[in-house]
Amino acid sequence: MTTGPAAPSRRAIVSWCLYDWANSAYNTIITTFVFAVYFARGVIGDPVEGTARWSAAMTAAGVAIAVLGPILGAIADRAGRRKPWMALFTLVTVLFTAALWWVRPDPADAAFALACVVIATVSFELANVFYNASLPGLVPARLLGRVSGWGWGIGYFGGLACLVLALVGFVQAPAPLFGLFGMAWADWGPQANVRATALLAAAWYGLFALPYFLWVPDEPSTGHGLLRAAREGVATLAATLRGVRRHRQVVRFLVASAFYRDGINTITAFGGLFAAGSFGMSFEEILVFAIALNVVAGTGAIGFAWMDDRAGAKPVILVALAGMTACGVPLLLATERLWFWVFALGLGLFFGPAQAAGRSMMARLAPPGMAGEMFGLYGLTGRFVGFFGPLLFGLATQAFASQRAGMATVLAFFVIGFGLMLAVREPAR
Repeated sequence: MTTGPAAPSRRAIVSWCLYDWANSAYNTIITTFVFAVYFARGVIGDPVEGTARWSAAMTAAGVAIAVLGPILGAIADRAGRRKPWMALFTLVTVLFTAALWWVRPDPADAAFALACVVIATVSFELANVFYNASLPGLVPARLLGRVSGWGWGIGYFGGLACLVLALVGFVQAPAPLFGLFGMAWADWGPQANVRATALLAAAWYGLFALPYFLWVPDEPSTGHGLLRAAREGVATLAATLRGVRRHRQVVRFLVASAFYRDGINTITAFGGLFAAGSFGMSFEEILVFAIALNVVAGTGAIGFAWMDDRAGAKPVILVALAGMTACGVPLLLATERLWFWVFALGLGLFFGPAQAAGRSMMARLAPPGMAGEMFGLYGLTGRFVGFFGPLLFGLATQAFASQRAGMATVLAFFVIGFGLMLAVREPAR
C-alpha cells in the first residue's frame, strides 16, 4: 500500500483534477449523449440496429483494452515515467475524435465511424490507466479519497460545461459559433451542427489536458530502455498473475469492481440511446437531460469524497451500489418522462461516488512501485467482464426488440458487484 508524498503541491492537485475535466468531453459527447445517438439515428437510421452495432464496437474496444492495459501499465512501472504514455494516448484520442466530423448521416460511413470510435476509445482508456496510476504518487493515503472524488466531480462538471456549449453553440445554434464565420450550418453539410460536436470534444480534451502535462510531477525515470522495460514489465506481470494468492484482497476487489463498473459503463455508454429510443427524446432534450445528470453526478462525487476519507472507500461503494439498484428497477418500469427524469437522476447521483471510491480503493490496495501494473489489471478485469455489458445489452435489445430489455441486464451487474464487494477487506487508513 502506497503512502504518497507528505506535502503535495496545490497546483499539481488542481492540474491533476483538470485532466478529469478534460477527458469528460469524450465520454459525454462521443460515447454517451451526442455522437452515439447521431450514429444510431442519423448514420444507421434505426435505433435498434444502430445500438447493436455500437455495442459490437464497444465490445471490440473492451477486448483490446483488456489485453493492452496491464501490459503497458507494467512496462510503465519498470520505465518509471508515465507522462510520455499519457501524452501519446491522449493525442491519438484527440485526433480520432476530431475525425468523426467527417461521418455523414449515411450508412456508408458507418464502418469509418466505428473504426474511429474503437481506436479513440482504446486510446482514451489506456491514457486513463496511466492517469489513475499517477494518483498514489501525487497525494498521501489520507487524501486519496478526497482527491479522487474531486477529480470525478470536476470531471462531471466538465462534461456539464461541454454539453452546455455543445447545446447552445452547436446543436441549437443557427450558425457555427454564433455566426462568427458568416455561414449557416447548411453550408457545412448535412447535420453539421451535430457532427461539429466531435471537433468540440477533441479541442476540449486537448486544451484542458495541458495543465496535467505542465504541472503534475512525473515519476522519475529508471534509466531502463523501452525494450528492457518491456521485458521486465511483462515478466513482472506474469509473476504477479502466477502469485495472485499473495494479493488476495486486490483480486477480490478487482473482480467485484469489474462487475459494478461494467454496469455503470454500460449505462453511460447507452444512456443516450435509451433515452432516445424508449422515450423519444430529441438531441436537444437528451443534452438537457445530460446537463442535469452531470450536475447531480458531480455533486454526488464531491459530496461522498469526504465520506471516503473518513469511513473508507468500501462503505461508499456499497451505499452507491444499493442506491443505483434502488433507482434502476423503477427506471426500467417507467413509461412517462417525468419518472424517467426522477429515477435516472437518482441513479446518476451515485455514479460518481462509486467510481471515485473505486479509484481510491485501488490506489490504497496497490503495493509500492506497482501502481501502473495494478491499475492496468484494474482496467483488464473491468474490460474482461466489461465487454459482457455492451454485449448482453445488444443481444437483449435485438432479441426482444426493446432497449428496456437491454437495460435490464445492467442491474444484475450491480447486484453481483455488491455481493462480491462484501468480501473485500479495506486496508487500515
